[in-house]
Order: sequence, then structure tokens, then C-alpha cells
Amino acid sequence: MNPEDPASATYRNRRTAAGNAAHRTEHDMLGEIDVPADAYYGAHTARAVANFPLTGETLAARPHLIAALAAVKHAAARANSEVGALDGTLASAIGDACAEIRSGALHDQFVVDLIQGGAGTSTNMNGNEVIANRALELLGRSRGECSALHPLDHVNAGQSTNDVYPTAVKLALDAHIAELLAALGGLRAGFEDKAAEFADVLKIGRTQLQDAVPMTLGQEFGAFAATAAEEEQRLAEARLLLHELNLGGTAIGTGLNAGAGYRERAVEHLRRLTGIPTLVSAPDLIEATQDAGVFVQLSGALKRLAMKLSKICNDLRLLSSGPRAGLGEINLPARQAGSSIMPGKVNPVIPEAVNQIAFEVIGGDVTVTLAAEGGQLQLNAFEPIIYRTLGAGFSHLTAGIGILTEHCVRGITAERDRLAETVAASTGLVTALGPALGHETACAIALEAHHTGRRALDLIRERELLTEADLRALTDPAAVTGRPGL
Repeated sequence: MNPEDPASATYRNRRTAAGNAAHRTEHDMLGEIDVPADAYYGAHTARAVANFPLTGETLAARPHLIAALAAVKHAAARANSEVGALDGTLASAIGDACAEIRSGALHDQFVVDLIQGGAGTSTNMNGNEVIANRALELLGRSRGECSALHPLDHVNAGQSTNDVYPTAVKLALDAHIAELLAALGGLRAGFEDKAAEFADVLKIGRTQLQDAVPMTLGQEFGAFAATAAEEEQRLAEARLLLHELNLGGTAIGTGLNAGAGYRERAVEHLRRLTGIPTLVSAPDLIEATQDAGVFVQLSGALKRLAMKLSKICNDLRLLSSGPRAGLGEINLPARQAGSSIMPGKVNPVIPEAVNQIAFEVIGGDVTVTLAAEGGQLQLNAFEPIIYRTLGAGFSHLTAGIGILTEHCVRGITAERDRLAETVAASTGLVTALGPALGHETACAIALEAHHTGRRALDLIRERELLTEADLRALTDPAAVTGRPGL
């Protein structure tokens, strides 16, 4: 093989002029470029590193994407071997390299910035080169002996970035969802525990920040748990949409250069490798290759969760406000000193942090929407920013929910005496007496109580508007909260 042929990507080791760092020189279609001698990546990756010094966040920061890419390459190698497009020995070596990467090896060799031009080509090539060089070592050869095993001819056989990258992104997001669902389940359980603990604690509910009607603190936390459960369902629904793949469509969905039967075998092997039985091939690969609607739907589900979680955090901050001059109905665990100037101040720092993550996710939804809309004709070139945005949103929400559960929710206590006093003094109980008193009389009692500071029940007793037995029955906690057995 001609060592100067760019297609051969033959390597030549050399020393830099300074003599203190070993490099090898690689060729690609643009010419020669130096690559660190000990690197598993090659020329295409090196050019991408030089081209896209954008965020400082490389593929190595997203192990789910690396593992997903390796799974796709492993499935492709098996399928290519079965359809006669790849030698079995080479396929086995590629598969072994992919298995190592999926287990966490060589992730530091994925050095391309997450944001990149080229619709993910740099990510795909980074994977092809690392896998090829590790497979060469497993075959007893040196890195860079592309005449024996080539990143494009063999690792990328029957593939294009345009079907590999979106498939890997979908698998990575599936893994992100699994982690988020586990964290969300823990938060739901935390709220359920508090709902049971506070089941007998009466309080006044509020609408528009004004006193409304009685409820229990347990009901309030039970509603938080119900919110978490509902968002688990929405995420699970969106997750299934990720399982429709365009793998095998190659460049634009026509399947050019993929062997007969490759697509079906590749998807089947991907099901086995990932353990996701619902992975299927899209019915129209051309449409699937250009469509990014699934990411918009997933981003919407993530935004919905972020919004609801932020609302819960708002409530926790309000309910714990004070401790003397606010609502002061619950106590959040003290996590750190709250001020450099005000002695004894403690802030609701955990809910505040989660609020900020929610703001990030909500803003990210705009990014995902614009990137999905920006696709043209047979391809969307902006999936790198879609994945970076969604991946960060999932990771940050998962971490935020974890600290909210462990560092906040599980340690919440109720100010039972204060809540009992508030219930007794509130005009909210009058609503429960409305049917017996009549609306006009109930309004008059509530207004007088409000203006005089007296208790509404005392006014009713003075005027003998209801008997004591009626009052007890109508203001019984079980009656006013709908919770029998209180």
C-alpha cells in the first residue's frame, strides 16, 4: 500500500523538533496532521479538536453517548459479518474493542467538543478511530496499521454519520431517562413518606396566596408525590418514541452501501446488546433521517417536569419562609450558613439550586426547538447541540432531584403548633359552614372576624347561629378535608 495515499491513513511515528513529545503523522483527504503517538484517535479527530474549541466539554463528559456509539458500532460489525461485508476476525476484534469502551475503557480518547459542525461526523469519526486502533491492538498489531483494519472501510462499513449519530443519541438519551426516572421515583417516595407522616396535621390551604379552606399537610405533600408520579408516566411515554431508529439508512435513508439484510440484523443485534427489546427500524428511513421531532417531544416532557419541580420548590420555600416573619409552616433541613452578615440566617439553598436547574432546562427547550426546526431537506445538521442541551438537562435534573430528596425532603419537619393556631384563627373554616349558615351570613361572619381579629367560631357561638354539636360535626377534620379517620 502506498504510504502517501490519503485513503490508506498510514501512520509514521516521529519526534517533534523539541524532542520531548512523540507524535505520529497521519494522512487524511486534506493532507498530513500530527497526532499524539499514544492517542487512540486519528487524523479526523485531531482536525475536529482544532476546528471546534468551543465549550471545553468533550464527548468524554457524556459517557452515555460514548457507550451508545460503541453499541451501534458493535451491532454494525456483527451485522456486516453476517451479510458477508466484513471478515469475521475483524468483526470480532471490533466487537471486543466496543465492549471494552462500553464498560468504560478509553473514554478519555473521545476528545471532540460536544458542539461541532458536520451533523456529528466528528463524533462518529472519533469513535471509528478509537475503535479501529484498539481493535488493531487486540489483533496483535500497532495503532495506525490501517491496511489491516481501517476506521472507515471496516468500523464504519455500511454506515453513515447520518444514521449512526442519531441512533447513538437516542440510545444515550434512553440511558439518561432511566437515571432520571430512578431519581424521580426516589423523590416520589420521599413525598409519599412525608404525606403519611403529616396525614393528621391540619392547616389552611391557600389560593392566590390568600387563606382558602382547611386541608392536611399530608394532602399537600401527597399532591407533590402525585405530581412526581405523573411526570414519571410522561417521561416513560416519551422514552418509547426514542426507540424508532434510522440505522441502516446510511446517508439519507436510502440505505446506499449497506448490504442486503444489514439493517434488520443491525437493529436486532442492537436490541440484544442494549437489552432494549422495543428498538425498531423506522418505517420510512428517509423521513426518519431528516426528522428531529422526537427530540422536541422529549424536550417538552423534560421542560414540563422542570416546570412542575420548580413550582414544588417554590412551595417549599414559601411554606418554610420566616422563620418568624413568614409562613413558617414547615422546616427545611439547615444545610449551610445563609449569610455573611446576618447571624443565624439559614436559606432554602437546595430548592433554590433546583429552581436554577429548572430555569436552565426550560431555556434549553428553546434551543432544542430551534435546532430541530433548522434542519434542511434530507438531514438535520444540528443534532450535536440538541444532544448537548438534552444531555445536560437530564444530568442536571437527575442530580438536582437527588439532592432535593436526600438533603431536603427527607428531613422536612412540620411546625404543628403553629399550624394548629393558624387553623383555629383562620376564617377559612367558615367556608365549611356556608351551607348551614347561608352565604350572606357566612360572609358577614368572615368579614367581622377579619376586621376585629376575633375567631369566627366564637362569633357563631355568641350569636347561637349553630349548636355546638353542629359546629363540631361541620368542622371535624375528616369532614373539612375529605380524609376519613383523622
